[in-house]
Amino acid sequence: MRELGYVEGKTFVLEVRHGEARLERLPELVRNLVGLKVDVLVATTDAAIAAVKRETRAIPIVMVLSTDPVGTGVVASLARPGGNVTGLTSISPELSGKRLELLKEAVPGLSRVAFLWNPDVRGSLFDYKETEAAARSLHLELQSVEVSRVEDLDLAFSAVTSQRAQAVALPAANPVASSNRWQIAAFAQRNRLPSVYGSKEYVDAGGLMSYGPSFPNMFRRAAVYVDKILKGAKPADLPVEQPTKFELVINLKAAKAIGLTIPPALLQRADEVIR
Repeated sequence: MRELGYVEGKTFVLEVRHGEARLERLPELVRNLVGLKVDVLVATTDAAIAAVKRETRAIPIVMVLSTDPVGTGVVASLARPGGNVTGLTSISPELSGKRLELLKEAVPGLSRVAFLWNPDVRGSLFDYKETEAAARSLHLELQSVEVSRVEDLDLAFSAVTSQRAQAVALPAANPVASSNRWQIAAFAQRNRLPSVYGSKEYVDAGGLMSYGPSFPNMFRRAAVYVDKILKGAKPADLPVEQPTKFELVINLKAAKAIGLTIPPALLQRADEVIR
């Protein structure tokens, strides 16, 4: 918003609410914001977007990380969203196969990969199906490990270790995992498991590498939507954007911690290397 000329506290007020991966908190948080009669609501994650849409059809809504806005009925179509919702979708299941390719390139002799995902998130289902197909073509055994609640994490970790997975893969579309990314990255390091994620935030938390849409870029694009709406545009007339910028991030500190040497050819393709 600053880049667009806005000054917080002078030309706009930012009211932030966070559900902390507790879905039961969302309705109350949304009602609070609606009660403030805000001019625009910005929502991330499918659950938050659905909660906001249920509470108001009058206030414009900008979504940022919707995994399948058409399939979930949030918008009529990407080109013509209709209603009071528009923004950005993070849908890019084709990247799931690419992540497995990167993992296999980084880990010689890789044969078993644990895939931690949330079946309650529609976008995760797409990711899982794409990952399954990629695993078959790459001759990898894929272990499905479901994480839908914070309480599932310990069971998930036990499943990964007991079934002797050699690496871990996570899609971006899992708010529960994202909120506990430090714990997940620490588990991978502690068990010397190479890991690949759908967003850079996991690598910043200590994960090995990530490949996916640039979330900071998507939030900057969300600010452009907010700006247009504040200047009179209608959400129904603003097409939903899909990701256009993708980034490969590799954490050499994490590689060293698990005793892994990243091939030079893979390092050269990285958009960012954490040393």
